[in-house]
Amino acid sequence: MRALLVAGGALALVLSPALASATPRALPFTYNYETNAEGEGEIETYIDLVPVKAINSNQNPQTVLLSQFQEEFEYGITNRLELGLYVTWAPPPSGFTPQGIVPSLTEANGSKQRLRYRILDPGVLPVDIGLYGEVTENENEIELEAKVILQKRFGALAIAANIVTEREFYFTGQADWIFDPSAGFWVQVTPVFQPGFEWWMYKEWTNQPPAVTVLNPTGTAFNLDDQQYVGPTMHLNLGRVWWTSGAYARVTNVDHTLTPGVDSFGKLWFRTVIGVNL
Repeated sequence: MRALLVAGGALALVLSPALASATPRALPFTYNYETNAEGEGEIETYIDLVPVKAINSNQNPQTVLLSQFQEEFEYGITNRLELGLYVTWAPPPSGFTPQGIVPSLTEANGSKQRLRYRILDPGVLPVDIGLYGEVTENENEIELEAKVILQKRFGALAIAANIVTEREFYFTGQADWIFDPSAGFWVQVTPVFQPGFEWWMYKEWTNQPPAVTVLNPTGTAFNLDDQQYVGPTMHLNLGRVWWTSGAYARVTNVDHTLTPGVDSFGKLWFRTVIGVNL
């Protein structure tokens, strides 16, 4: 699967000079204000890679590079309203099933549906505003997400922020609130090369008490604690094909030692997104 994704991305880059314009995302986590025009579509592939600690089939701790994937199809219903359909996949590392124990990241095997709507045209308001609503169904839960998208351009510089709240309803009866905003900026050095910087956060509240074995020195479960990451981003706009990547370091709980098989938020987090306009 990974080989196919890499090969597909490489092929898209080779073909890109002959392709037309798309609606790229300049930041891996932060959604931008722009949407696909009416009747236009786009496919986006997300790949997350996070080094964490797992317990292998021999019941020994081992550092692994955990991955999760999202495949999204976007379609412009109108010039301001966009539909998005996702498939998500979170495979365990090879050799860690069935006896091994591996942490879960932020996605699971399932699907998502969302709508993104931008209010007015760019530049009409002091800050461009978009609204986003999403429903997720996966093997663990049903999830509702609401997002406010804010963006402002100053010539070659663009700044964007997302205010995001999620409500999760697990099939076990657990119900969680999640607050996961993000923000960043990027600079159009050339039409193709646009570097930037991004911050994102993940904080969870649950109606279930955390297991004692998961507690960190602050007295709360590490996976529920305030997790914040910052790092540089790189966006290549190749017309109909684009590629955005970010490398992030966790700046909260920096002295925390990951619990093997439990803790999901590694010291580093990598995300890359490849988009192809249809």
